[in-house]
Amino acid sequence: MVRLARPLENLIDQLLRLPTIGPKTAQRLALYILKLPVDEARLIADAIVAARENVFPCSQCGYLTDTDPCSLCLDTQRDNSILCIAKESSDIISIERTGYNGRYFVLNKDFRLLGDYRLDELDLKPLIDKLASGEIKEVVLALNPDIDGEVLSRYIADMARQYPVRITRLAHGLPVGGDIEFADEITLRRAIEGRKDF
Repeated sequence: MVRLARPLENLIDQLLRLPTIGPKTAQRLALYILKLPVDEARLIADAIVAARENVFPCSQCGYLTDTDPCSLCLDTQRDNSILCIAKESSDIISIERTGYNGRYFVLNKDFRLLGDYRLDELDLKPLIDKLASGEIKEVVLALNPDIDGEVLSRYIADMARQYPVRITRLAHGLPVGGDIEFADEITLRRAIEGRKDF
């Protein structure tokens, strides 16, 4: 087996720590980075450090930003009566592509039933303050359709029911272009339960 130079091995090890990056991809990326001119490699390294040092959760909604409040919170054209609750800022980026124009609350906390996580460790005081203001009329639960997302959705819904708000969740069901015969039982059951008039 070929021994790699220690700095290259270290770079591969660091890239492996990134989500969805396996050993072959980490090796390809590391070798690609080594082929870059030093100035370009330094630009990538500087961008990583600058993002890490200057990007933080918005104090009002939790979306990742470099200004506080963030541009979403400063947008006066948004509907203040709808609040979408999401797990991560990456979810907000996806939801924004749909044309959704309400407000957000990002949990920024990884919750896993099988891990050492407790629901009461979530900082929901800013959310409670928003609900208590009376301005929110609908809470949209945009959490992942897995068991952890389900538990989290129920917990937040139970808490939100103390306020006069409508609680909704994203529809679940068959993906566009999918085949019914290949759908799992839970997805198909949710598609049947969430059927709409045609």
